[in-house]
Amino acid sequence: MQTLAHWDGGPGPWILFFPLLWAAVVFGVVTVLRRTAWRGRGAPWRGADARPTGDSPIAVLGRRFASGEIDEDEYWRRLSVLDEQFGRTGRGGAV
Repeated sequence: MQTLAHWDGGPGPWILFFPLLWAAVVFGVVTVLRRTAWRGRGAPWRGADARPTGDSPIAVLGRRFASGEIDEDEYWRRLSVLDEQFGRTGRGGAV
């Protein structure tokens, strides 16, 4: 029985080198592209939420408070409800 470790004039264990080399090259190219060229664009594996961040409920609440539509007490009351629903941490205004 011929195996890669016991070879008689065949390619031997070096036959595994070239597929591993090509896998390393492909992995390296994909890694470089993910870190550079694909970073600026909205890559498909990024978040699926297509809604702009300015339209979040907390941002709308912050704009309403800034424009004077609601007072500070109502702002903090509504913000605490949104904190429970969206899991925001901290109390620093609109996100």
